[in-house]
Amino acid sequence: QVQLVQSGGGSVQAGGSLRLSCAVFVYTYSSYCMAWFRQAPGKEREGVATIDSDGITTYADSVKGRFTISQDNAKNTLYLQMNSLKPDDTAMYYCAEGICPSQMLWWGQGTQVTVSS
Repeated sequence: QVQLVQSGGGSVQAGGSLRLSCAVFVYTYSSYCMAWFRQAPGKEREGVATIDSDGITTYADSVKGRFTISQDNAKNTLYLQMNSLKPDDTAMYYCAEGICPSQMLWWGQGTQVTVSS
């Protein structure tokens, strides 16, 4: 069993920054893609960013240039650096591991990000 534990959410003013973390607490020999998703009330879940086993990244157009996904393999931790935050970024954010983007196998518990203007 693989467990993903998230941290780093909170409230911030527009233009501010947050860094989300996602720690993998159960070791696996398998290599998978990792990703960040978000969901705001009344909206569908949205893919935010992905990073594959080769370090290749993708971003949603809405966050490109503002968010950065990265991974520290030594610490088994995934990060999402969020800069220039906007109120539209307000959502519950989830990290996930699996086959990007449609077959994610393990999910974090989610963390709330609230951006005020």
